[in-house]
Amino acid sequence: MSDAPPPVTLLVDGYNMIGSWAVLKKAAGRGKHIFSDPVGLATARNQLIHLLTEYTAFQGYRTEIVFDAQHRDSPGAAEQITNHLKVYFTDFGQTADTYIERVCSLAWQNRHVNLERIIVATSDRNHRLTVTGYGAEWMSAQRLSDDVQTVLHLIRQKQKSRHQSPRRGLAHQLDPVAKAKLEQMRFK
Repeated sequence: MSDAPPPVTLLVDGYNMIGSWAVLKKAAGRGKHIFSDPVGLATARNQLIHLLTEYTAFQGYRTEIVFDAQHRDSPGAAEQITNHLKVYFTDFGQTADTYIERVCSLAWQNRHVNLERIIVATSDRNHRLTVTGYGAEWMSAQRLSDDVQTVLHLIRQKQKSRHQSPRRGLAHQLDPVAKAKLEQMRFK
C-alpha cells in the first residue's frame, strides 16, 4: 500500500468567490451589483481562473471552478484549462451548489473505492453544512483568497531568486544525470 496522500479535488463555487474577494468584486461590478455587468463578470471569471491556475498547479490539486448558468439557457459545459484546472458552467436551472453537492454525494457513496479528499470552497453556510455532511472538507472564500495570495507570493519569490542567481546558464539548471550524459556525448 502506498504512503502517498490521497489525491485532492478542490471544488470552487465561482460566483461565491467573485462576490467575496475584493479584487474580483471590483472587476465584476465596479461598484454596481456584481451580476449586472456581463463584461465585468466575464473579466472577474477570467481573473479567478488565472489566479487558481497557478495555485492549483503549485498545490497539485485537481480543481473545478463551478459557475451557475447565469443568463444562459443552454446545457452545461466544461472547459479543461490545464491538467489541473477545469471550469464548469452548470445546466440551465442548476446551481453551482447542487452540482458541487452531487459530486460530494457521489464521492461519499464511493468512499471505500475512491480514496480522495474533496475540499469545497464557498462561504455559503447552508452549502457548507451539506458538503461537510458528505465528508468533504470546507474552505471559506476568504481562506482560499489568503491561500492563493500566499502561494502566488511564494511563486514570485522563487522566480525572483532564480533571476537573481549568478548561475543562470542552462548547464546549472540540469540535473546531475543529464549533465553526465551531455559530458559523455561531448567527448565522443
